[in-house]
Amino acid sequence: MKAIVYTKYGPPEVLHLKDVQKPTPKDNEVLIKVHAATVTAGDCEIRSFTFPLWLWVPVRIMFGIIKPRIQILGQELAGEIESAGNEVKRFKKGDQVFATTGTHFGAYAEYICMPGTDPMAIKPANMSYEEAASMPTGGYNALHFLRKANIQSGQKLLINGAGGSIGTIVVQLAKHFEADVTAVDSADKLDMLRSIGADHVIDYTQEDFTKNDETYDVIFDVVGKSSFSHSIRSLKKDGRYLLGNPRLLPMIRGLWTSMTGDKKVMFEFASYKTEDLVFLKELIEAGKIKAVIDRCYPLEQVAEAHAYVDTGRKKGSVVIAIDDGD
Repeated sequence: MKAIVYTKYGPPEVLHLKDVQKPTPKDNEVLIKVHAATVTAGDCEIRSFTFPLWLWVPVRIMFGIIKPRIQILGQELAGEIESAGNEVKRFKKGDQVFATTGTHFGAYAEYICMPGTDPMAIKPANMSYEEAASMPTGGYNALHFLRKANIQSGQKLLINGAGGSIGTIVVQLAKHFEADVTAVDSADKLDMLRSIGADHVIDYTQEDFTKNDETYDVIFDVVGKSSFSHSIRSLKKDGRYLLGNPRLLPMIRGLWTSMTGDKKVMFEFASYKTEDLVFLKELIEAGKIKAVIDRCYPLEQVAEAHAYVDTGRKKGSVVIAIDDGD
């Protein structure tokens, strides 16, 4: 089978299309014919190994000190189950599914084996493979943080960095929860953000949301670039500040702020549960959430897709369409 492989950390050019052995599922696994995957910021961070100094050593130990331990990237996918092991009860041959591979990666390939108990669900009936592949990672994180914030009807939520794969789902989920949503991003993404439900939009290059005298019940900094102190001042009493991409100093300050005042700073990695993916599927099929896809590349152009995501300009998701041929 064909797959995108990398054997050293570096720029997008380290990614190469190769023929590799097709995997064979174990008794507890399903073999998925992958129809679509995505390029996430996380894929690009692992490929280039651009992590803060305090994370460098533990992440390097986890993923490979000298060279990558896992050589096929890709954290989310949609495809069709080609076969299922004897111990798999939830899925059968022919099921169309969408899933996240998490830190196991492996979606940049024509086939992948995954345990039948992994976060995986039947693909939404009203979505293509490309659309469904763009949902799991952003959906899990959006749902996790909005639940942590306990967002309520009528509350004011500001999303900094709303135009990416997580932010676009946060906007839609927050509207489902009947919040008043302000989306912050670059000017070229504002029309798209309005189209998916944002009540207010701010071009961060023209306006600093922390200086406009507005206050919010929840501020979700998806990209980790807003001023910590200014954002705290922009919260209402008992407000919540969500750090989607936390750095060490804001986390330390966040712990102190949460202990000493009425405003809470929240940061933790989302847990990936099948029931949450099923919940997202139900919202998608009810028309509450739709995919936002910026560009779609064939498998052989994954390096070009990574280069585009590295620019930080993507709107929603960048998708990889994988040839249906064997």
